[in-house]
Amino acid sequence: MNLFLKRLGGFYKYRFLMQQLVTKDIKLKYRRSFLGYLWSILNPLMVMVIMVIVFSNMFRSDIVNFPVYLIIGQTLYNFMSESTTQAIFSIIGNASLLKKTYVPKYVFTVSKITSSFVNMVFALGALVIVFVVCRVVSNVFYLFIPVILLQEYLFCLGLGMLLAQGCVFFRDIQHIYNAVLTAWMYLTPLFYPITLLPEALRKLVMTLNPMYFYITQFRQIVLECRMPDPYLILAGFVAAGVALLVGVWAFLKTQDKFILYI
Repeated sequence: MNLFLKRLGGFYKYRFLMQQLVTKDIKLKYRRSFLGYLWSILNPLMVMVIMVIVFSNMFRSDIVNFPVYLIIGQTLYNFMSESTTQAIFSIIGNASLLKKTYVPKYVFTVSKITSSFVNMVFALGALVIVFVVCRVVSNVFYLFIPVILLQEYLFCLGLGMLLAQGCVFFRDIQHIYNAVLTAWMYLTPLFYPITLLPEALRKLVMTLNPMYFYITQFRQIVLECRMPDPYLILAGFVAAGVALLVGVWAFLKTQDKFILYI
């Protein structure tokens, strides 16, 4: 317990550094961009329009309000993909700083996940536009959406810390993870209905794919105007908790050896 409180105190102590790192990441992403932060809204909208055109003949008849269905999945998956990909390089990318001064190493990983989360919050503006255009009916269950985003944030934080420490020792992880993300995307019902999958594969996705938990919760609120299934809520928190525990444990266990490999 004392160790946990000590870690928590250290986290609080370096909160301003983390804030500066998050701000820096966001500014760098939109530096020298004419439209700046508007791209966080325009980019998902343009991708959604293209995907609607491409997949409309294949799946639209099977999915109610296909543009809304698509952009919800796209937004949540993009956050996971972007945040964890950036987290992989959070330690080796700051090697020069870590060699010169003492800074808690987890600060760099947490800041990458957090800056991607802020970008996703900006991108929620695209969802609002699509909801208005498609005449989505609002409901009281929208108040639960921040809980879904928290689940995904914690999951990405745990996965990001696991990947960040792993990449210090095995640089091939970055290449392997790109292939994993591609497979993960196709195994998540972003642009197709889950019923399209064979029964055995469908059960695996519904049981073991964390992104299915988060995306489906969001869709049930928006498209079905109801509270997400208790199973999905529980599964979402369990997946986030397991990822966070494993990621933090692996990171803290190996962080003292980082300096020997970076």
